[in-house]
Amino acid sequence: MKTPQNGRRALASTLRMRRSVSRRSPFENAPARVYWEVTGACDLACRHCRAEASPCADPSELSTRAAKHMLAQLAEAAPKPHVVFTGGDPLKRADLFELIDFARSLGLLVSVSPSATPLLTDDAIDRLAAAGVSAISLSIDRATAADHDALRGVPGCFARTMAAACRAREAGLPFQVNTLVSRETIGDMEAMDALVRSIGAARWSLFFLVAVGRGTVLEPIEAAEAERLLVWLASRGKQPGLVVTTTEAPFFRRVMLEQRRATGEASAAPGHSPGIRDGNGVMFIARDGSISPSGFLPLSAGNAKLENPLRVYRESSLFRSLRDVDGFHGRCSRCEYRAVCGGSRARAFTATGDPLAEDPLCVHVPASPA
Repeated sequence: MKTPQNGRRALASTLRMRRSVSRRSPFENAPARVYWEVTGACDLACRHCRAEASPCADPSELSTRAAKHMLAQLAEAAPKPHVVFTGGDPLKRADLFELIDFARSLGLLVSVSPSATPLLTDDAIDRLAAAGVSAISLSIDRATAADHDALRGVPGCFARTMAAACRAREAGLPFQVNTLVSRETIGDMEAMDALVRSIGAARWSLFFLVAVGRGTVLEPIEAAEAERLLVWLASRGKQPGLVVTTTEAPFFRRVMLEQRRATGEASAAPGHSPGIRDGNGVMFIARDGSISPSGFLPLSAGNAKLENPLRVYRESSLFRSLRDVDGFHGRCSRCEYRAVCGGSRARAFTATGDPLAEDPLCVHVPASPA
């Protein structure tokens, strides 16, 4: 039961949130994170692959020269964004370490998302650490080798990921574990929590399925299941030693805020940038240079081969509309949490064709117009 003092704190916090909803996004000038799909080549055959990767590189991929030009433009931002080299498998790109060195010389933070293939050797991990990579991400979707390998499409993938985690820990290279949340995987979450903690991950990011790419063959969970999972995750996130985050489920911030307010704690949710989501603090650059709000929202606002990606981020009508929370539709238009959450714009688009629609995976119903 809330004390009068805690009740006043909760009310004051809610009022502050509502007053701040219409303020400008803190990410108007530059994204906090840029996800660059350096290649579409990958030797895995994951059933849920957003990139629909294949073993061979796409001829339209940015050349080394074009990639360096793009990175130099990104480095003009203040503050400079964190650039995540993703794919496909970045290790399939011959100039990967040249591009990492160049990005680091510009003062950019770089993370890499390699695939668990024979290319992910101890030497490759050591080279990533020596190159000054901030972190790598490793995907573990099921808690047993047989189940994980079935989802990833290649036998031995689980064992190789465990070996990579061990080597990264030995090399002092922080790593994040990415886990898919879908009908097939939701039953493994408690076991996954124990596994991720046991291997020494710095972060655990749960990706709530958006049906794009090959992910259309998988089944998402229901909204009520998502809410129960997030409530549980918020409680587990209080345990030391692991930062728990979500991808395409920004309403995790609402859940965390509600839990913290219920106990009279500060309103800020640790481990999250307020409001960061598709197009707001996030930009995705595809292998052919196409610029989108995220890899899961396949709407192009320009191309890095022809345009400065920062200018596209700042000035395109698509990105500007995604940063304007007062222009959202449905429940998201009225929600008192819309500035700190904003819903998954990718899921809204997949469900309705409207990137400004409400997120159907969120159960929250605004108490009254904000």
